[in-house]
Amino acid sequence: MGHEDAPAARQARAPGQAAPYRDVRVTGRLAAAGLLLAGAAWVVRGVWETRLALAGEPASGPPDQGEGVHRPLTALEDSYHLVTSVGGAAVLVCALLFLSWVVRLRDNARLLSGRAPKYAGIWVYGGWIVPVVNLWFPRGIVADALHASAPGHRLPASVNVWWGLWLLGMLSGVGIVYEDSTDEIIARAYTEVWPLLASDAAVVGAAVAGAFAVRAVTAVQTARIRETAGPRLPQPV
Repeated sequence: MGHEDAPAARQARAPGQAAPYRDVRVTGRLAAAGLLLAGAAWVVRGVWETRLALAGEPASGPPDQGEGVHRPLTALEDSYHLVTSVGGAAVLVCALLFLSWVVRLRDNARLLSGRAPKYAGIWVYGGWIVPVVNLWFPRGIVADALHASAPGHRLPASVNVWWGLWLLGMLSGVGIVYEDSTDEIIARAYTEVWPLLASDAAVVGAAVAGAFAVRAVTAVQTARIRETAGPRLPQPV
C-alpha cells in the first residue's frame, strides 16, 4: 500500500475561500452508465452462448482443432467473435469512466479528511491487475474514500454486493477476466454452457450492483461537501 504525500491534502486557503472540491456527480452518472453498458454487453454475450449451445457443435468439431489448426467459423461463431469484441470495447469504456470517478472521489476525500488516502495512487490502476491484491484493493479504495469523506457512515451494502459478484465473475475463469480464447469459449458453449452463463450472470449482477454503489457513494460524498462548502457545489471540471 503506502501513503501519498499529505501536504496536498492540507492546501492553505484564504479566509472564505471554498475548498477546490471536484464535482463527482457527472462522473458518477457516467461511471454508473458505463457499468450498465458493460452489463448489457454481457447479457448479449450470454444470449449468443445460449444460441451456440442450442445450435450444437458442427460435425467438423470445435473451431480450434488442436496443433494450431482452426477450421472456418460458422456464421454464428463469427458473430460471437463480434459480440465479444464489442463487449471488450464496452468494458474498456466502463473502466475509463469508473477510474475517472474514483480519482475525483479520492481527491475530494483527501480534502474532506485532511489526510492522505490509505492506498497510494498507483493502486487505483494497478490494484485491478496485480495478482492477489486485486482481490480486495479496488473495493478498499472505494471504501477508504467513503470513510474519509463521511467518518462513521456505513458502507452501502451495494458496494459489497458489487465486489462479491465481481470476484465470482473473475475467479470463475470465464467472466470479464479470462484466459480462454474466444474459440475455446465457443467450444465450451457447445459442451458446458451453464458455467459460462453462471459467470455471465455474476458479471451482469456486478455491473448493476456497481451502478447502485457508485450512486450511493457519490450521494454520501456530495452531501458531505454540501455541509462543508455550503449549498452550492463547485461546477463540474
